[in-house]
Amino acid sequence: MFRQASRSSFCLVAAFTRSKLPAARSLVTVTYVNNQTQQKWDKSLQQNRFYSAKAPLSLKTVEERIKLVLSLYDKIDPNKLTMDSDFFKDLGLDSLDHVEVIMAIEDEFGFEIPDGDSDRLKTPKDIFRYICDKEDVYE
Repeated sequence: MFRQASRSSFCLVAAFTRSKLPAARSLVTVTYVNNQTQQKWDKSLQQNRFYSAKAPLSLKTVEERIKLVLSLYDKIDPNKLTMDSDFFKDLGLDSLDHVEVIMAIEDEFGFEIPDGDSDRLKTPKDIFRYICDKEDVYE
């Protein structure tokens, strides 16, 4: 009876270790030696650290990430792309392309840009200023 209870608890612990939940090290491994149970530290369980803040941004990294996202977009020629080029006049995008560009920028920086604000973002420099204001990037 004790052996059966120990095996069922071992199965629960094995299922827990297969999950990706963070846990502290604990006494979980049960081995059978001469019909006796032996507990030892399970080294596979270690606490994961979760940080709440994003990596800090600088003006240079924001500009590089914007240029990278825009240059990877199919309809934008990377040779014509500058921070002052207009999406509609210089790069030849239409309104649907503009929405897709804004969505790609949202995915890159991890926040949503409201529709009223996205209508005013006509150049990469406008996007740069908006992101720097939104994320408090000054240096």
